[in-house]
Amino acid sequence: LRLARRATTTPAANMRAARRTSALLRARRARPAASLTGSSRAAPQPQRHHIWSGNHLRSFFSGKADEPAAPDAATTDADAAADADAEPAAAVDESDPAAEALADMTKQRDELKDQLIRAIAEQENTRRIASNDVSNAKRFASQGFAKSLLDVSDALGYALAAAEKDDATLATLVEGVEMTKTALHKAFGSQGVAEFGAVDDAFDPALHEALFEMPDPDKAPGTVAQVVKTGFTLHGRVIRAAQVGVVKKA
Repeated sequence: LRLARRATTTPAANMRAARRTSALLRARRARPAASLTGSSRAAPQPQRHHIWSGNHLRSFFSGKADEPAAPDAATTDADAAADADAEPAAAVDESDPAAEALADMTKQRDELKDQLIRAIAEQENTRRIASNDVSNAKRFASQGFAKSLLDVSDALGYALAAAEKDDATLATLVEGVEMTKTALHKAFGSQGVAEFGAVDDAFDPALHEALFEMPDPDKAPGTVAQVVKTGFTLHGRVIRAAQVGVVKKA
């Protein structure tokens, strides 16, 4: 065995070592099994003999074929370490496109959802403000007109107070009524209300309402002979036609 371990790596040296090992094995088989007094030992097992040839290990068993050489422990550890290092790199390189696309779509969905919620909230606030403005406009639409009529009410109060005095005269009453009418027309004018309808005006079906016809040789036929009620317009639109009597054609 010592000779086999010291064999060189040349082919001739390997052959000589193999022949010596075979001779030693044959001599060992030829020995009779030793008998022990009072006890028996187990039969000797075939022993493994190693012959080194370069970097390869060959195993020889007595009377059997050679076994394949066991892998080197250092080589096995190196291969395992290389595989462990390669696995994370492969995991990084082999990224899943479907997962990346799903993440991008999820992010876009969240952004669009946030924008939609903000737009709906802003639209709701705008609608609420507009509804309040419309409601207030309808409720206080006549505020200016009502305020302008306050002067008319004051003028009527002054006229009645003057007529109730002991020294009141008809001229004083007339003056108060005229002042009230002036204040009323002023209030009408501030709101775009204008009065129309006078004697001798040409009859216009769009402005006048003929209540009757009367002969009048001093006036032209088809003109206004008498005004029963004056008409009014609001910013040029007729809100009440003038009720008049028309000169009858001869």
